Amino acid sequence: MSCREARQRTGEPGFVIVDVRLESELQVARVEGAIHIPLHEIEQRADEIPAGAKVATLCHHGVRSLKAALALRAMGWADCVSIAGGIEAWSLSADPNVPRYERNGPICRIVT
Repeated sequence: MSCREARQRTGEPGFVIVDVRLESELQVARVEGAIHIPLHEIEQRADEIPAGAKVATLCHHGVRSLKAALALRAMGWADCVSIAGGIEAWSLSADPNVPRYERNGPICRIVT
């Protein structure tokens, strides 16, 4: 799913964005209303996602969110997609008010 499409669907009944980034990344940039479940906790915390929700997963560039979407599909969320390009693309194409950043392990630095 594109960032623009995901942003347009935000607030739609039954649509949920699951942000799978680390807490340190979330402190730098976030999408309002997203549920935060880090990728390494997705299987243990999947019950925090409303049953029957249309789920779009989000990370920094799209790799972790794709892994999360595949894991959630395997657990029964049939309507689950990854947001292409992650929050980086979100900042560039859907909402320029969301800061861009670089990540080096748990350390994040805003890019201007």
